[in-house]
Amino acid sequence: MAASGKRAGQIISRGDRRWLVRWFVGRDDTTGKRKYASKTIHGTKRDAQKYLNSILRSRDLGIAIEPARITLGRYLDKWLETSAKPRVSTRTLDDYRWTLAKYIRPKLGSRRLDQIRPLEIQAVVSEMQEQGLSARTIRLARSILSSALKQAVRWGMLAANPAEHVDVPKQRRREMKALSAEQVARFRTAARGSLWEVLFDLALATGMRPSEYLALTWKDVDLKAGTLAVRRAIEETSQGVQFKETKTASSRRTIPLPPTLTRALDEHRRRQAEHAMKLGPAYDRDLELVFANEVGRPLNPRNLIQRHFKPILKQAGLPKSFRLYDLRHTCATLMLASGENIKVVAERLGHASPAMTLDVYVHVVPGQQEAATAKLEEILFEG
Repeated sequence: MAASGKRAGQIISRGDRRWLVRWFVGRDDTTGKRKYASKTIHGTKRDAQKYLNSILRSRDLGIAIEPARITLGRYLDKWLETSAKPRVSTRTLDDYRWTLAKYIRPKLGSRRLDQIRPLEIQAVVSEMQEQGLSARTIRLARSILSSALKQAVRWGMLAANPAEHVDVPKQRRREMKALSAEQVARFRTAARGSLWEVLFDLALATGMRPSEYLALTWKDVDLKAGTLAVRRAIEETSQGVQFKETKTASSRRTIPLPPTLTRALDEHRRRQAEHAMKLGPAYDRDLELVFANEVGRPLNPRNLIQRHFKPILKQAGLPKSFRLYDLRHTCATLMLASGENIKVVAERLGHASPAMTLDVYVHVVPGQQEAATAKLEEILFEG
């Protein structure tokens, strides 16, 4: 009956796979009588014991736990503010809020947290599939909900996570696109003389992520040495464009620049300085961004794509499905196709290891197995 003595808590059978868990929460300020909180757990006695242990552990740590009679919607508000917000970026938090508001709250937000069952979450997943939503979107929605409910288990508000074993569709790897050498030539011809010609050349030559080169400052660029340092990135949030740390430690890197690009950046800096002088105080000099808008503030990635990148693709006769990010893929693919060492490519891209680079790009480099076979033929059989 008692888990750790009646004073600590009790587990009382209420029939087939139903258990009443009671625990001491203090004394009434007026009467001095002992007060208890309780919750019915559906499942095995082990589930009930696990829940009680979690409650007692949280109580010992000084974490206030309320019986889970609140709705999922109210709980998600608490989870976003107290658990998610301190550990994720502003952009990620915005994505969490938007995804939950779009797909989870309308269906389950009014349900009591402790009454949500896996089958209900599975029904939401099925409905999303019927609406034709991508596997990535469905998996993301389930993952965010599962993370929130996992925290509810840690806080002793649930005995188990009902989203943990919900089936979601398999996600197919997004097809990677890269420009061929001939397409790159057409793209650069179309970009010649455009406002951001040097930006697109830098993307092709360095393999940097758009979020990285849009955060680049002149302090990061050493024109004499012909190098640049990747130290941070930008992200779009509900509060506007913000700066953040690079994606991973390996993303912080120094990249050598081709001489032609170094000269182009030097000329770009000169023109930028002339423009800033004309605007005077209206130009924000504090950020020292390499690629800034007309008043020195961060470029809006969407504006860059719609007003500049897409028109260049159209003028070059290239598929409109190419993304700005695909210039990074193009750099990596051309380097690998030219026979560059995989470790060198990985370091330029800021990948954690060459294995990651191989996993992403090896399928787009034709002829490697054939070339290896020819070498083995020469070594083994033509002696």
